[in-house]
Amino acid sequence: MTGEKRLFALRGAAQCKNEEADIIRQVTALYDELLTKNSLVEADIVSVLFSVTGDIDAKNPAAALRFSGRAADLALFAVQEAAVQGGLERTIRVLIHCYLPQASRPRHIYRNGAEILRPDRK
Repeated sequence: MTGEKRLFALRGAAQCKNEEADIIRQVTALYDELLTKNSLVEADIVSVLFSVTGDIDAKNPAAALRFSGRAADLALFAVQEAAVQGGLERTIRVLIHCYLPQASRPRHIYRNGAEILRPDRK
C-alpha cells in the first residue's frame, strides 16, 4: 500500500565547542540536515532525544533547538552520555523517532568531526 508510514529512528551526531553559540549552531545544522535528507516534516516527528558528552555543559541541546525556533511542539529530552575511555569528546548525539513512508531508507547524519563514529556511513 503506498502512502502508509511506519516508525523509524534517525541517528546523528556532531562535535562542537563547549560554547552556547556553537552548540546552537551545531544542533540546528544537525537537525535541519536530518529533516532535509529524510524529507521529514516536524508533524511526523514523535520525539527527539539528545545525549551529550560530559564536557558539553554550556547549553542543553534541547533548549538550543527550541531557541533556534524549531521543534516548538515536540517532545525533547537530553541526557549525559555514558563516560567511556577513548570516547569522542565534545559530541552531541541525537535520536529522532519519526514516521516516514514504509519504503524509506533512513539517512543518518554525522558531521563536524563526528563522522569518525560511523566510518561505514561516509
